[in-house]
Order: sequence, then structure tokens, then C-alpha cells
Amino acid sequence: MTLQDTATTELPAAKATPGKRRRFLRRALIGGSVTDRRRLPRYVWICALGLAGIWAPITGYLKTAAPVFASHMSLILPGSGSASSVNLAEIGQASSHANSAFSSNSISPTETYKRLLAADRVLKDAARRLDIDAKAFGKPQVQLVDQTAFMHVKITGPDPDAAQARNAALLEAFFVEIDRLRGDELESRQTGGLDAIREYRDSVAATRSEISRLRDESGLHSVAQYNRQLDEADDLRGRIDTAAAEYERKLATVRGLEARLGTDSETAARILRLNGDTAYIALIEAMALAASDLAEARASYGARHPEVVKASSAMASARDKAEARATALTGLSGALERSSDGARAALLTELVRQESERAGLEAELAELRALLSIQTGRLERLAPLAARLEDLQRDFNVAEAVFASAIARAQSSKADIYASYPLVQVLEDPTLPDSPTSPRKKLAIAAGGAASFLLFFALSLGWIRRALIERLLSEKGRMA
Repeated sequence: MTLQDTATTELPAAKATPGKRRRFLRRALIGGSVTDRRRLPRYVWICALGLAGIWAPITGYLKTAAPVFASHMSLILPGSGSASSVNLAEIGQASSHANSAFSSNSISPTETYKRLLAADRVLKDAARRLDIDAKAFGKPQVQLVDQTAFMHVKITGPDPDAAQARNAALLEAFFVEIDRLRGDELESRQTGGLDAIREYRDSVAATRSEISRLRDESGLHSVAQYNRQLDEADDLRGRIDTAAAEYERKLATVRGLEARLGTDSETAARILRLNGDTAYIALIEAMALAASDLAEARASYGARHPEVVKASSAMASARDKAEARATALTGLSGALERSSDGARAALLTELVRQESERAGLEAELAELRALLSIQTGRLERLAPLAARLEDLQRDFNVAEAVFASAIARAQSSKADIYASYPLVQVLEDPTLPDSPTSPRKKLAIAAGGAASFLLFFALSLGWIRRALIERLLSEKGRMA
């Protein structure tokens, strides 16, 4: 039996022989002749069943699937670094610097925001804003553009308005969540910096308390005050040196006048006082007149002559009265002198004046030396305290500068709200879709057409498979 005869035979019956079964399997694998039309009904049925299997699901999908609308929006992250600097008068400078969020290779802000847009709390917040269930809200599709800071967000809804509303609610919930994260970051920064600021404040307070205690104990309020007292002590030493030189000069002048006048300054003062008393002057003049009368009487008469005795008695009486008056004025008895006129009186006056100035300089010099001794002792006692106060003041200035800088740095960091979560701007607002994105009728029909074409192609290959197999076998035999 030839192959053609085998192709024209009918299908084996249920009780076919083993040879017929082998011929049936061979025919099923190799196929029949291309011109054998008895195979056509089988191919028609297979084609019909294949087309039904292809187009029945497509038709059911197109007729039963609810339309879905997609709303789009675009975001951009124009992130860049920021720096701030605060100058504090007489204290220092506080600066704050934040690198760009895109400068790190380990963290991508776009990836962070992509995960945040799909976070459960953001979706639940957005669903709550629309008063719908979180499961019914759906998940957004976020697409990142390579090498850029663009983000495209798509979310679906049952109608155009619902899709746009869901995108807008998602955007609002996203911004609220970013603000909350930024606030948590700032609060964490401040909380972490409060301990350091508290330590700085305690250091400043402790140093200030130590300075106050030292001031109360010493009466020294600043190192400048101690320096002024040192300058005053130096000035006092200069005044003492000047006063000592002036004192020596006055003393030499007094000594010269005393040697020239043959009297000391105390006697000169008595003489000037006596010569300033009118009664004493009258007694001196009376004594001089009595002396003149006694000289005349002695020139004319003998020593026991009554005129001589009378003049001598008058002379003695005048002398006694003058001495009594001098004793009453000066408290001392002694030689009497009258020099109310002439150069001697001027020299006596100069002697008394120079002596008074010398005595004044001596008293002033003694007072200045006593004051210098007191001040020197006080400065020696205050020297270590002043050094300690200077150290404490330096520590206080440093602690205050650090404390003020820490506060300024903490305050300036509040302006840096985009350090970890950079600025996000809406490049494209949520769109209102004008056509549904699902079901896609054209795509479904195209897919069905492609599947149908592949079915026809497969059936065509099955129809001519015997001719193809025989050609391949003949070519293989020629090559052998």
C-alpha cells in the first residue's frame, strides 16, 4: 500500500488492528496530501473552535469590562544646596550649610518620593479626602525619567472627574506627608541640639556664678579695674617722687634762709607775730625812747644822779613790759627783736612761708607714702584674684560665644527645611482624561486579529506539513 492509498483511507475503527493504528498515528503526524479535500471539515472545525476560543474572551471583555480613565500629573524636584551665615557682634559667626539632596549616591530623592507616593498612609489619606475606601482608591503608577528630576504620576478612576480628583487628592496627601516629615526632621534636630544647648547654658551660668562670687569676695569687678588701680599706683609713685624732690628743694631753701638770718623759722614766726602787735611795737618804741633818755642823762650826769636813775628805771620798766608782752604773745621769753621794716622783715616772711610750704610738702609726702603702702598691699592681694578673674572672664566669653553660636545655628537650621526632603513643584497639574484607557477596543481587536492570523498560519502549515516533510527528507537523502 502506498502513501497515497493510506491518505485516502478512512479513520481506523474502534476495533482496528495494530497495523491500522500505526497508520493512523503516522497520518496524524505526517498528514495527508495537499489535494485531499476530505481533511477540510476537520480543519474547518478546528479553525472554528480556535476562532471561538480567541474572539469569545475578547468580545466578553469588550462588552463587560467597565471603562477606566487615567489622570496624569508631572512633578519636578529643583533641588540644590543651601548655606546661611549669621554674624553676631562681638561674639562670632554661626553658619549652616546643607548639601544638595542629589549629591549623595546612596539616597535618591526621586526614589524616596516614588515610594512615598505609593505609601499606605498617603493612599489612605488621599482616600479619606475623597471619602472612599482605600482599596477602591487604587495605587498610583510613578515613572521616573532617567538622568532628570522629573516624576510622572498616573492614577485611574471609573470616570474622568474621579480620576482627576484622585490625582489631586493624592497630590495634597503627598504634600501634607512631606511637610509632616520635614517637621519631624526639624523637631528631631532641635531635640538633639537642646541637650548641647543646655550644657552650654549650664557652663555659662556656672562661669557667671563663679565670676560673681569672686567679685563679691574681692570687690574687683573686672581686670580693667585692676589695671586702672595699677596705673593709679604708678601715678601715685610719680607724685611721691615729684613731692619728694619739691620737699628737698624747700628744705634747702629754708636751711639757706635760716643760715642767712641766723634764726630758725619758728623764731622768725614769733618775730613776725610780735612785730605785728601794736602794743608790743609801742612798748618797743617806749623802750627805745627810754634808752635814748638814759643815754642823754648818762652823758650829762653821773651814775647816781637822779636823772640817770630815773631814766634807768624807765628803761627797765619799758623792757619788762615789752618782755611780758612778748611772753604773752609767744609763750616764750627771750631776746626781743623789731624788724618790721627793711629787707630783714621780708626775709623773715620768706623764711616762714618757705617753712610752711616745706611742712605742707612733708605732710603730703607722708600721706602719699601711706596711701601707696595701702594700695600696694591691696594690689598684691588682688593680683592672683585678678588673674583668676581674667581666666574666668575668658572662659565666660568662650562659653557665651559657643552658646550663642549654638542657638544661632539652631535657629538658622530652621530655614533649611529642604535638606533631606527637597522642594517639589507641580510641573503638570492632574489632567482630566477625555477618553478611557481601558478597555482598549482597537488593541483587543488587533490582538484578536493577530491571533486569528496565527491560527490560520498554523492550520496552513498543518495542511501542507506532509509535502514539507517529504521535501526535507529528500534533501537529507541527497546530502547523504
